[in-house]
Amino acid sequence: MTNTHSAPQVGTSITVSRGFAGWLESQKVSLAFTSYQTGQLFLVGLLPNGSVSFNQQNFVRAMGVCYDGGRLWLGSLYQLWRLENMLGVGEQANGSFDTVFVPREGRTTGDIDIHEIGILVDGHPVFVNTKHSCLAVLDPVHSFRPYWRPPFISKLAAEDRCHLNGMAMLDGRPAYVTAVSQTDVLSGWRARRETGGVIIEVETGRVVTDQLSMPHSPRVADGKLYALDSGRGQLIRVDLDTGAKQDVAFCPGFLRGLAVHNGFAVVTASKPRDGSFKELELEREITRRDGEPWCGVFVIDLRTGDLVDWIRLDGEISELFDVAILPGHVCPMSIGVDTMEIQNTITIG
Repeated sequence: MTNTHSAPQVGTSITVSRGFAGWLESQKVSLAFTSYQTGQLFLVGLLPNGSVSFNQQNFVRAMGVCYDGGRLWLGSLYQLWRLENMLGVGEQANGSFDTVFVPREGRTTGDIDIHEIGILVDGHPVFVNTKHSCLAVLDPVHSFRPYWRPPFISKLAAEDRCHLNGMAMLDGRPAYVTAVSQTDVLSGWRARRETGGVIIEVETGRVVTDQLSMPHSPRVADGKLYALDSGRGQLIRVDLDTGAKQDVAFCPGFLRGLAVHNGFAVVTASKPRDGSFKELELEREITRRDGEPWCGVFVIDLRTGDLVDWIRLDGEISELFDVAILPGHVCPMSIGVDTMEIQNTITIG
């Protein structure tokens, strides 16, 4: 029997596959995912009775989310948030939650369109500044400090020239990034969505592979490079030496956000926005398969490419952005920045 959960704040019903709770339990993980469309952070875990818990909090235009050893980093409309787990080992909140993420710091960057976030070897965040076509870090005085930009980007300008969007970390450094095109003009990527996409090696600036359709979310796992060929609805594996691409799994939605854990990939999928799939292979492939686009989260077995479990959202939420796996956390929740709860939740270090 499929578990059903409602989200009354935004009129969205949430269903999960029959095996999803068992997958969370067997992997000893919980999940965080975001919806920038409705500005929400979702935390997914298991209640003591074994049913799936969904905790939602509002963060305006919630986008990139990154887990770092008990801490969450979250990008929003004009701030980068640091959320800390206020509970100690063995403690619980409300009799169910073993983790409570509290916003402890919100660094104001302005609207620079923060996409994905990683953690440098020194523990500080690095993030994709999509509006300025670069990777960036925080600065104590300014909105950001540039960290790296693609070789074809001639200057820092708030023009979203190539739609730099995804970042793979390796050994505490950005290793690979995705961009929808190699254009160096205002919004130039919009005319290159079908085949202009590239994965770039950060250290050398070389193009690892090209001819991608709106790629997102590169990740290095077990020595392999994975990414989302979003305009085709494919999770792909890329040979780092030759650039050869191998399709791993097709998902019926526009993919953004990828986490890899213990032989599984977890991806978020969105429905089209105002015909935004037009002219993309994704729409043609969904039609060819006689399917409908999903908004949800897919769990993919990397050995077989099978979609083994899922979360589905139906209703007002139709677009998701990023996902993170939280190892060792059973049932997490967070406290929102505009709630009475945050005023009354006080802990002493």
